[in-house]
Amino acid sequence: MDLTFIIMWTGFILAGYAVVGNDSIQTLGTFLSSNEDRPWYVLWAFAGSILAATLIYGWMEYTGDVSYGRLEKYPFVADMTWPYLLPPLVLMVLTRTGIPVSTSFLVLTFFKPAGLLDMTMKSILGYALAFCVAILVWQIVTRTLDKRFIENGISESSKRNWTILQWCSTGFLWGQWLIQDFANIYVYLPRTITGLEMTVSLSILLLMLGIIFYAKGGKIQKIVKSKTNTTDIRSATIVDFIYGIVLLFFKEFSNVPMSTTWVFLGLLAGREIAIRYKLELHREPSDVERAPLAHYAGIALNGLLLLLIAYVVYLRDDINNLVIIVMAAAMIARAAVVYFETIPGHLNLKQAFWDIGKDLGKITFGLVISIVLVYVMRFITTGSFGGEL
Repeated sequence: MDLTFIIMWTGFILAGYAVVGNDSIQTLGTFLSSNEDRPWYVLWAFAGSILAATLIYGWMEYTGDVSYGRLEKYPFVADMTWPYLLPPLVLMVLTRTGIPVSTSFLVLTFFKPAGLLDMTMKSILGYALAFCVAILVWQIVTRTLDKRFIENGISESSKRNWTILQWCSTGFLWGQWLIQDFANIYVYLPRTITGLEMTVSLSILLLMLGIIFYAKGGKIQKIVKSKTNTTDIRSATIVDFIYGIVLLFFKEFSNVPMSTTWVFLGLLAGREIAIRYKLELHREPSDVERAPLAHYAGIALNGLLLLLIAYVVYLRDDINNLVIIVMAAAMIARAAVVYFETIPGHLNLKQAFWDIGKDLGKITFGLVISIVLVYVMRFITTGSFGGEL
């Protein structure tokens, strides 16, 4: 048996397990948290059927390319050697520690280091856009729904209705996520795969997904559970739907791969700040009177964020790095104003900002590891740190 063939499929299996184990919790984490009373194999059958349908559709629609065109600029490496197994191995180690690193950076950067800048900028845009959408949406949702969710339980009849809605939103989100992240797994296989290769690879992914569901998400799941009220099926449904909408935008935005991890954490960060902000103002309405400048600055920034979101959606393929930087700066400014507005009260957002900072530190650590691994691989394969792979 050809050594390249062995390395190719070994890399696929390792990448599949690492990506599913690390990234799937972004889409299925709230689903697992709010359905802990259901047998794991029921949840697995649901998610597995969507995985199979998405993969088969991509294979048929894109003439054998299950990455939905996201690997067009990543030529297949015909003479793959053992260093290509390093990214998924490192990813598996980091996943076991519960660190939510970006699989796009760790895996795809190895195959095309020159694409790191474009991938990084698109991922920063993903984080900022998801954060801005979340902090605006959940200011409204918390006022009308989340506060009620936290203070009141859910009746059996309402639970049945919300369960149907959540399974629909999870299915939509799961499909959008798979379209983005198939590239991270199938980068090890030829860009056009045969029916047999598609069947074998699908069976492997379904098996790995079953292992993840049996383990109830593993250590990455703790990040989801640490956020406010994510175990409530009503809140989980809204999280999944908004995340799916953001990923749908990026699916249509361009074929440049991106870090869905950054988008997910941006969404959770904006949501967490908005919920704590509105709950604080409910408990301490005097904060508005004691910090009026911050309050009115926040209202103005809300308007600015709406305009920026509309501008980004309008520009689509014409978005440049300056727009991304402006949006990231507006995101930071809005978060800072929220913090200063709630300082007068007894319940501020220090813990939320601390947790968000730790999450950002973890994904930044993953980016640094990706860059280091690229240079390590260059040295292993060429004997120097310069030049192309």
